[in-house]
Amino acid sequence: MFDGLRGAFAGVTRRLAEKEITEGDVEGALADLEISLLESDVASEVVDGIRDDLRDALAGTKVDRREIGTFVRGRLESSVRSILDGAGAVDLLDLVEKKEGPFLVMFVGINGTGKTTTLAKVAHMLKGARRSVVVAAADTFRAGAIEQLRAHTDRLGIKLVAQNYESDPAAVARDAVLYARSHGTDCVLIDTAGRMQTSRNLMEQIAKITKVVEPDLKIFVGDSLAGNDTVSQARQFLEHTSFDASILTKADADARGGAALSIARITSTPVIYVGTGQEYGDLEPFDREAFVRSVLGDGPAPRKGDAPAREPGIKEPGAAPVPKDVPAQGPGPARGPAPGDGQKAPAPAAAESGVKRGDAAPTDAPAQEPAPSDPFAGIYDGDIKAYSELHDLDPPEDDAEAARAARDIRAWIEAGRPGSKGKKGGRRLFGFGR
Repeated sequence: MFDGLRGAFAGVTRRLAEKEITEGDVEGALADLEISLLESDVASEVVDGIRDDLRDALAGTKVDRREIGTFVRGRLESSVRSILDGAGAVDLLDLVEKKEGPFLVMFVGINGTGKTTTLAKVAHMLKGARRSVVVAAADTFRAGAIEQLRAHTDRLGIKLVAQNYESDPAAVARDAVLYARSHGTDCVLIDTAGRMQTSRNLMEQIAKITKVVEPDLKIFVGDSLAGNDTVSQARQFLEHTSFDASILTKADADARGGAALSIARITSTPVIYVGTGQEYGDLEPFDREAFVRSVLGDGPAPRKGDAPAREPGIKEPGAAPVPKDVPAQGPGPARGPAPGDGQKAPAPAAAESGVKRGDAAPTDAPAQEPAPSDPFAGIYDGDIKAYSELHDLDPPEDDAEAARAARDIRAWIEAGRPGSKGKKGGRRLFGFGR
């Protein structure tokens, strides 16, 4: 992960250490650094700060040529640490433990970033820490949202408080809080509609939820692969909701790393967790030291394994995938999130062996099953399209993903197409069997 940032920092260090440097060499190297950081999705104001800090350090210090590489690297490390340290720190488990009465956490973010899946991962983590949890289905706006969340809570064995679609989200959140107080529940996790940051009406609903239940912690969930779009979303949500921390999804597939650095600097709030895979246990604390070592080339990037799986496009409950939003299904073991929230389908249940960073989530990657030449044979295009839109499912990238997608769609159809009108007919969408 984070090869983009690592390459940017290594490039300027190497260039300045190769020869006797002049003012022109410095400006040329700084210009290259600026371009590399921008290409790594670092926000322009953050790039300006890092560049200017390095320029000032070089201009005011005499350094032996043999030490220039070490000096430059040290200044870059100082800049990165300053950004991360300036964002502060949030320890969710510690906050939950210290609160008398239920600790309220509200999740905000746009559709497709993995917000609902991330909520399910946090619920799994809290449950593993022996904390009781109730979930509020306060996304009463998007069709299928309640069913998707119910699939997660059924798998995790967690209480869900929900009303009808178009109900007042603040009332749903309040009911969940009242339930938690009357049952001695430790934590309330509030899901909200995947609002576009430009939708004033929906942003005002978030403000209303905040006013009614007064969450102890508001978490912004962003897609690390979206780069500067994620930074823009964070900036807008901060303006309307003043969130306290961020979680970045799909970090295992992020080769650039700029989003984490930019969000910390621009919002002055810490990134507290990163999504690193497809299982409920694939939520890891954001390790600042590991991040610094990774982008400066001193150690491996903070990732789950040698071959991380992309989070985008998780499949909904159908085959024990990781948190994504999944079609409703009966309660069962917490095998993995359901596909939908912009994450990929989870691995088969058979692969659930091994514990993940104490989260008791399956870690080993399941063996690939041979996929038929046309896994979508017999499925109407309308069903594929409806399921894909309902669960934010990306087109499969290989035969294995196609097979899992087809399996989940068939399970959804057999369940009565929850959350959709289930229209049929039309051409095949994903291009298999053509």
